[in-house]
Amino acid sequence: MKAQTIDRSSVAQTISHVNLHYPRPEDGEAAAVLLETAGLVRTQEMELPSGGTFYRFTANSHALNQADNIVYLSPLPPATAQLIAAARESLGMGTANEHPAVSAYRAAHAADPEYDFHVGFLLDSLDFLEERFLALQALEAKDARFAGRLKFLVNRALPGNSEIDARMDASPVYRGVTRYTYGRNGVQAFCETDLIVDGPLGSGLVLEFDYVFPGHDDHIMAISEQTR
Repeated sequence: MKAQTIDRSSVAQTISHVNLHYPRPEDGEAAAVLLETAGLVRTQEMELPSGGTFYRFTANSHALNQADNIVYLSPLPPATAQLIAAARESLGMGTANEHPAVSAYRAAHAADPEYDFHVGFLLDSLDFLEERFLALQALEAKDARFAGRLKFLVNRALPGNSEIDARMDASPVYRGVTRYTYGRNGVQAFCETDLIVDGPLGSGLVLEFDYVFPGHDDHIMAISEQTR
């Protein structure tokens, strides 16, 4: 019997979920508050028998139980934590004998928050992006749980559109910024935190917030340009 071919145009495919981990059980609630402040909606939390809490979030406030746009948050699994600890020890991480690859990795990540694994959220309101980003900065400045555990960086829209340029100059987040996006007609904002870990050495995760100005086919999520 001839196999049936499904018409791709008839199938909707989205990203259903991302699974994130916080490093220690005691970091769970702070990591959850961080994601809420970033604009996600907490829809479930469940204490785990092994310690810590499992959380479910959605990025879609209009459909809380929909099966996509989900972010799961739970403690770093013990076997993963042991592997990371062994890798750090073998590489002399944080010691005088640190392997050169570690410092090179850190330098690359510091120069470009998109260098390694990161999670990006697209918002359809620049005002909301700015509000949430300022709220994250306030957490770091005013809440002891976040002091020294959040780092911030933003990329302003490439110049050349007078309306966008004026909006950037008026922005509480982007005015005066001299870093620019790789593509046109959009902005990015980054928050790096060690309250959520990832990567080969259990480094801090970068949360990215994106906005695309409407009415442009060439934008940061469609076309990239080398600009920095």
